[in-house]
Amino acid sequence: MSKWSNLAKKVLEGELLEKKEALEILEAPNDEVLSIMDAAYTIRSHYFGNKVKLNMIINAKSGLCPENCGYCSQSIVSNAPIEKYPMLNKETIIAGAQEAIKRQAGTYCIVASGRAPSKRDVEEVAGAVEEITKTTSLKICACLGFLNEEKAQRLQQAGVHRYNHNLNTHRDNHSSIVSTHTYEDRVNTVNEVKGSGISPCSGCIFGMGETNEQIYEIGVSLRNLDVDSIPVNFLHAIKGTPLQDQKPLEPLACLKILALMRFINPSKEIRISGGREVNLRSLQPLGLYAANSIFVGDYLTTDGQEAEYDHKMIEDLGFEIEECAL
Repeated sequence: MSKWSNLAKKVLEGELLEKKEALEILEAPNDEVLSIMDAAYTIRSHYFGNKVKLNMIINAKSGLCPENCGYCSQSIVSNAPIEKYPMLNKETIIAGAQEAIKRQAGTYCIVASGRAPSKRDVEEVAGAVEEITKTTSLKICACLGFLNEEKAQRLQQAGVHRYNHNLNTHRDNHSSIVSTHTYEDRVNTVNEVKGSGISPCSGCIFGMGETNEQIYEIGVSLRNLDVDSIPVNFLHAIKGTPLQDQKPLEPLACLKILALMRFINPSKEIRISGGREVNLRSLQPLGLYAANSIFVGDYLTTDGQEAEYDHKMIEDLGFEIEECAL
C-alpha cells in the first residue's frame, strides 16, 4: 500500500491530515500524481460513489460592482469589456431554471455582482426562487454578496437551499487581492448564512500567489467553518483586471490541490469551478477522481465548455450524473 493510500485510510478512520502530510501532497513529484489521485478517489468514492453533481450559473446582475477584487472582471478596477446590467427580473431568472434542467444540473446558482444585495434585489431573487421551487425539484444556490440576518432569513424562507460566499484567498494574502472589504467580512457572511439555516458554500480561487502552506491552511479554514460545499476555483486571468498577467497553474499542480481539499474535507462537496478549462486543460477528467461536482456551461463573464462535452466526459469516466430536477 502506498503512503498516499495509507493517508486516505487514516482520513477515512476519522483522523485529520497533518500539515507535514498536506505539504507532501502539494510538493510530491509529478510522477506520484496518479497515486495521489487514486488515494483521493478512495475517499471520494466512500462518500459519493461515482456520482457527479452538476451546477449551472446565471449571472443575474453583471458588473457595476464597487469592490476592487483584483481577479474580477466585474469590479470597479476592471477594464474588461464585459456586459453590464442591473438585476434581472423575476421572469428571466425563472426561465434560466429551465436551461439548468436541460443541462441536467441539479443545482441552479443565482449569482449577482455587488457588495451586498439591496432589499429590492433580495425580493426579486426570493420571488423567483419561490416560483422555481414550486414547479421543479431544483436546488437553489444564491450568491449575492454580504448578507445581514434579515436578508438571509428572507432567502431561507423563499426556499434558497445554499448560499455561496467564498473566502477567495488566505487571510494573509487577502489585502493584496482586495482592500474594500476584509477577510473577516467574508467569514462573517458565511456564519450569517449558517445561522439562518441555509447550507453554507465557500471556497477559494487558487493561483493568486498563495504558498503551499497557505493552500493547506485555506483547506483547514474551510473545514473549521464546516461549510457543506467547497468550490475550488483556479484563477482565469482576465485581460483588463489587475491580475491579467498572472500565469495559469500547471494542470498537475491543480490535481494536487483538488486531492488535498478532498483529504482535508473528506465528506464535503468539492466542486471544480471557475478556471478549470484554462488550468486543468486536458486533465479535467482526472479532477473528478477527487472532486464530485462541477459547473456545467458558462461562468459569470467567461466561457465554459459545452454541456454535452461535460456529460460525455462523465460518461467516459464510468461516472454518473447525479439525478437532476424534473
